[in-house]
Amino acid sequence: MSESADRDAPPPIAEAVGGALGVAESVLPSAAFVAAYTATGQQTQPALIAAVALGAFFGIARVVRRQTAQFALAGLVGIGISAYVVSRTGRAEDFFLPGLVANAGYALAYAISIAVRWPLVGLFIALASNRGMEWRQDPVRVRAYSRASWVWVGLFSLRLTVQLPLYLTGAVVALGVTRVAMGVPLFVVGIWLSWLILRTPQRD
Repeated sequence: MSESADRDAPPPIAEAVGGALGVAESVLPSAAFVAAYTATGQQTQPALIAAVALGAFFGIARVVRRQTAQFALAGLVGIGISAYVVSRTGRAEDFFLPGLVANAGYALAYAISIAVRWPLVGLFIALASNRGMEWRQDPVRVRAYSRASWVWVGLFSLRLTVQLPLYLTGAVVALGVTRVAMGVPLFVVGIWLSWLILRTPQRD
C-alpha cells in the first residue's frame, strides 16, 4: 500500500461507527420505537418514551464508562427532534421524517461540494488528520476525493429512494426495518468503497 493511500485512509470501521455501543445507539432506539408502537396497538406516546429512554441510557452509559458522548448525544438530539415532530403531528411515521430530511441535506451537500471542487471527503480527511488543505493543489487527489464523495451522494440518495415511498404510505414497521438495514451496514459499505477509490492510483 502506498504512503499516499495510508495518508488518506478513512478511520477504522469500528472507530467510525462508535464501536459496538455506537451500533447499538444507532439501531436500538428506532427498533424500540417500532416495537413499542406495534405492541401497544399503534400508540405513539409509549413508543416515544421507549426511544427517548434508550437514547438517554446510552448517553449515561458513555459518561459512566468515561467515553466520548458525541455519538450518544447526536443520537439523542435526533431522537428528541423526532419525538417533538411526532408529538405535534400525532403521526408515527413522522418519527423518521428528520432522518429523511437529513439524508436529503447530506446528499445535496456532497453534490454541491463536488461541483465547487471542495469534495467533502477531502475536507473530512484533512480535518481528521490535521494536514491542512494542501490537497486542493493536487488535481489527482481532488479527483479522487470527488469520486469518493459521489459514493456518499449515492448512499444518501439510495436511502431516500427506498424510505421516502414508505414514509408517504405510512408504513411505520417497514420504515423501521429499512432504517436499521440501511443505517450502519450501508455506512460501512460507504467507507469501504471510499477507501477502495482512495487507495487506487487516479489517472486522467
